[in-house]
Amino acid sequence: MNAIDTSLDTATSTRFRLWPLMVENFACTVAVMSFVVLIGPLSRILGLAPWQAGTTVAMVGIAWVLLARAWGAASDRLGRRKILLTGLLGFVVSYTALAAFVLVALEWLPPSWLAFVGIVALRGVAGGFYAAIPATGAALVADHVAPEKRASAMAGLGAASAIGMVAGPGIAGLMASYDLRLPLYVITLLPVLALFVFWRWLPRVEHHVVPDSRPLRVTDPRLRRPLLIGFSAMFSVTMAQVTVGFFALDRLDLPSSEAAKVAGIALTAVGVALIFVQLLVRLLAWSPMRLIRVGGMVSALGFSGVMLVDNAVQLWIAFFVAAAGMGWVFPSVAALAANAVESHEQGATAGTLGAAHGVGMISGPLIGTLLYQLHVGLPYVVSALLLAVAVLWPQSKAKAP
Repeated sequence: MNAIDTSLDTATSTRFRLWPLMVENFACTVAVMSFVVLIGPLSRILGLAPWQAGTTVAMVGIAWVLLARAWGAASDRLGRRKILLTGLLGFVVSYTALAAFVLVALEWLPPSWLAFVGIVALRGVAGGFYAAIPATGAALVADHVAPEKRASAMAGLGAASAIGMVAGPGIAGLMASYDLRLPLYVITLLPVLALFVFWRWLPRVEHHVVPDSRPLRVTDPRLRRPLLIGFSAMFSVTMAQVTVGFFALDRLDLPSSEAAKVAGIALTAVGVALIFVQLLVRLLAWSPMRLIRVGGMVSALGFSGVMLVDNAVQLWIAFFVAAAGMGWVFPSVAALAANAVESHEQGATAGTLGAAHGVGMISGPLIGTLLYQLHVGLPYVVSALLLAVAVLWPQSKAKAP
């Protein structure tokens, strides 16, 4: 991939390339998502209860909420390269330790409480280090890419993550069918490769925080709209993901095995839509706010359509449409936030937006399951309404980026 030369600073633009960040996004997403696929079989072997398995999966989102903003602000002070390398090195070490612990547990079968504590602790540490990477990577893009090109660059990162989101479960599932240990050996190597790429190709020219500048507040009025949209988008997506299997059982009246297959295809359609649409965003010259409004309404239409489906194909189409809209929203809201603040605030801004995504990632499944108990279609109606309100809420011209 060619160097991006859209920086406001010509001296640094020739040193910035997007592809190392894309390699990292792909590698780490594969690592994170593959473990989600493995946790079911691992739980059966190690004697973990369903709530314990769910807790291990949620730890990444919890760590993201707690640490993304701190990592982003640290990158403003210490430089993007140092924080990105520290975060990825920590992720490599902790993920390797997690894989090693699981391999030992599969061999020795420790008490279930010990297996649970070990997996939760190590996955939490890995998630804590991983929280540094999306926030600082977005800030690095903002450092080197001009405002009108940021949505396109963020979409490139999003497409790489979406490819990892689709490939990770597929690769892990295929290898696990031969041996459950095989994915733990192979996938652990991907973040190591990303670490080498980071060390070799990340720019060494840094943008540091302005001396004596005030810390960016979470309540900064410039961030209200990006944070609302970012939370709403992640909340809606995770709420739909956690309820689609139940929806296939109850609304489509399918047996358990068939419902799992239908839900899996629906989630695959989400990944394919995110890849395709975010690649399309890179070809458009629309403003972030225009992309958000169009994408948000398309996604709201898709979620609303779930209420009308009565067969699997219609469900897949509705999920594809909803995800297609999200493919425009996610990179554009990152660009919207970056364009709203000054250069020395980019890390703290990206971290704050990451924390908002994390809150949506945690609360979406919890609230989604509660709403589902009231009515099978309620999570999708709430998602559609929330997105429509978030993207169409009148914008103050005085504070618009």
